[in-house]
Amino acid sequence: MSTPDELERQYTLPGAVARYDALRTRDALSSPADEDDSAPPDADALTRGESLELLALGEVIARKAGYGRQLSVRSARRAGASWSQIGAALGTSKQAAWEAHARWIDDQARETGDGHWGWDATEVAAARALAGDPDAGDTR
Repeated sequence: MSTPDELERQYTLPGAVARYDALRTRDALSSPADEDDSAPPDADALTRGESLELLALGEVIARKAGYGRQLSVRSARRAGASWSQIGAALGTSKQAAWEAHARWIDDQARETGDGHWGWDATEVAAARALAGDPDAGDTR
C-alpha cells in the first residue's frame, strides 16, 4: 500500500494531480457493482491498491498545495502585503492567515530527516521577522 509519505517523495504536485485525475476519472467511469456486491467488478474499476493510492494522493496534493500556499504568503509579505490583504486573498481573517503561516514556520523548524529539509535557526528567525505581527503596521 502506498502511503502519503512515500508518494510525496515520488511525485511533484503536477505529477500527483495527473495520477489522481487519471484514477478519479477511471473510478467515476467504471460501472458500480450491484447493491448486493454479487456482480463481478467492472474491468476498469479500481483495485483496492489503486483506491488506497487515490486516497493517499489526495493527501499528497493537499500537503503540497498547502506548502505552496505558504510560500505564496511569504512572497506576498515580501512584496508588502498586509495580513488583512493576505487574509482577504485567502478568504479568511488576517488572524487566521497569520496563525496558519506561523504554524507553517514552526513546522519548517521541526522538519528534519526522512527526505524533508528543515530550516535552521537563522532561517526560522528571518521567516518570523518577515511574518511580523498580524496587527502591527496593517496599513499596506
